[in-house]
Amino acid sequence: MNINEKYDLIVVGSGAAGIISAIVAARNNKRVLLLEKLSQIASKLKATGGGRCNLTNTLSNEDFMAKFGRDGRFMQDALKDFDHKALITFFDAIGVDTHAPDGFRVFPTSHSSVTIIKALHDEMMRLNIDILCNQKVQELLYENSQVIGLKTNTDTFTSPHIILATGGLGYPVLGAEGDGFSIASQLGHKVTELYPAMMPLKTKETWVTHCRADTIAKVELKVDLKKHKKLRAKGDLIFTKTGIRGPVVLDFAREVTPLLSKYGEVPLLLNLTKGMNEEEIREYLKDEFLKKPQESILTILKTLLPEALSIELCKLANINQESKNKELEGKNKADLIQLLAWTPLTITGHDGFRMAMITRGGINLKEINPKTMQSKIMNGLYFCGEIMNLDGPCGGYNLQWSFASGNLAGKLLE
Repeated sequence: MNINEKYDLIVVGSGAAGIISAIVAARNNKRVLLLEKLSQIASKLKATGGGRCNLTNTLSNEDFMAKFGRDGRFMQDALKDFDHKALITFFDAIGVDTHAPDGFRVFPTSHSSVTIIKALHDEMMRLNIDILCNQKVQELLYENSQVIGLKTNTDTFTSPHIILATGGLGYPVLGAEGDGFSIASQLGHKVTELYPAMMPLKTKETWVTHCRADTIAKVELKVDLKKHKKLRAKGDLIFTKTGIRGPVVLDFAREVTPLLSKYGEVPLLLNLTKGMNEEEIREYLKDEFLKKPQESILTILKTLLPEALSIELCKLANINQESKNKELEGKNKADLIQLLAWTPLTITGHDGFRMAMITRGGINLKEINPKTMQSKIMNGLYFCGEIMNLDGPCGGYNLQWSFASGNLAGKLLE
């Protein structure tokens, strides 16, 4: 390969967004160079979904966008052009069978990200896309607000079109350093404050360490701060040695980490009883004790919750777990019912970007044309994927967005 060759497009970053943008451009007869700073492509994609690669989900575009909050409408053009059905068709065409075993999340039938990466790599080889690894971009070159190329740690490459698909700050061991943010900033783009998201959270309360054996289904979380009471989520939760994790926590972390940065700690309330309120819990306990008058409160609670968690809630309510119904004092019983309806936990920290699957924040969306993914500041510069200020929950949302935005960027519409 002649490294001084002029390319129609240079893509920086070999994640889902970067690879598909390169493929789309090459299919339109563009000469494409893909640069990756690590020694191999798609390192983060390989780790996605624990290696199972949850590609997308079956939601309608409207419902899909709603999951991204108020900025979700930015995705409208990208999804219209490349929604989950188009993504499934794309992979089918390059030899990857997919399915949705739960009717919602879409996986390769192999349930292996290796299948996805191999198919994408083979397609890039078929299209004669040049791939260079161990290339760290140091500077974008431009004249009169038009990109003309870039410099890496080893070479200078020229092109009138450059796509930044460098991702966020999550999982630095897989190459995330935020270099795309610094490059965009040097060109005049604003980068919002960056927070780690989709990650476990640490709690002030230490009793959680005794409840690690079980997954609690259908837990509702809500922030117990006056200005943020509308923030809530539902899903499965797992207690850990130092706090909480599980699908609902991974999703809710994107709301909590900015508040943690602002307030230092974030009080939460957890409904651990599948949505039962205090009155419903009171009636439930009454009925269970009527049926089993000689049973202890712990035995009754175990019909609602795992034993370890039931024991800890008894301790929090100052109740002897072996107490019978008639032995329970009014205040302690009321405290227990209140705890069952809304258990307080205080979030005090997390492991930072080291354990964050995604980044909350990024390039300001107002500076990007949603119909093309092109910069409004620099002609020929495009963005796709996680580098932009748009992140969603777990369940195929962020990968679908990466593929859709990469597809649109790769069309190089002026």
